[in-house]
Amino acid sequence: MDKNIYVQAGSLDIGYKDETIVSDINLELRKGQALALIGTNGSGKSTLLRTIVSLLKPLNGALTVFGKTPGESPCRVAYLGQFHHGGFILPLRAIEVVRMGRFPMHGLLGRMHKEDDEIVWSVMRMMGIEKLANTPLRYLSGGQQQRTYLAQVLAHRADLLVLDEPTSGLDAGGRDLYLQAVRSELARGAAVVSATHDIQEEANMCHQVMLLARRVVAYGPPKTTLTPEALLETFGIVVTGDKRLRVIESVHGHDHGEELHDEH
Repeated sequence: MDKNIYVQAGSLDIGYKDETIVSDINLELRKGQALALIGTNGSGKSTLLRTIVSLLKPLNGALTVFGKTPGESPCRVAYLGQFHHGGFILPLRAIEVVRMGRFPMHGLLGRMHKEDDEIVWSVMRMMGIEKLANTPLRYLSGGQQQRTYLAQVLAHRADLLVLDEPTSGLDAGGRDLYLQAVRSELARGAAVVSATHDIQEEANMCHQVMLLARRVVAYGPPKTTLTPEALLETFGIVVTGDKRLRVIESVHGHDHGEELHDEH
């Protein structure tokens, strides 16, 4: 077994008991690599992420995380979902939310150490929220809340980061901080898989891209995967200018577009 292979799928079918969302997924994510899942809402991105973190069971085929069945290495995986509720039920401050990222190492009632506090403050500075440490989560803006949840994931110091729409709600400054943080995580040897609509930013950072439209449209390095033909199958596109593409979401009721530089 190659210990540098963090996620591996072969002929994998994902979905729910009564519905297959995507069939025949084949992928390999190695230490220090990033994979971007790109597609419209309903394309299968979140379903694949939830399968990797064992919230959903594979319907068919093979899937391993660190060479084991998904869910068997919880301390090595950090997951950021799209929806968060606990901070609004409990009067949690931002720093308390971030500290939760250290719970997998110590347990819910485990004692935090100096090293844990240093990590917590480090990732809060990384995401630009250290001055908001004592602010209740419910009083933060949407973008500040997303930065807080990203800091929580970073505090985990996981070997595999699984991120669902990580830049949702972030302004340009927040997106820049996120990209810097991911590059730092990759540099220390973590692997990152993220679901996104943001083609340009993720493609410039990621080693691999998978285009999804309730099937695998394309998979591989960005320069060979993000072709006009593949993007047309995934979204529908129009060329708006020299070396720029505008992606128009024409599936699942979306009508907004995103731009990316075409470097092919």
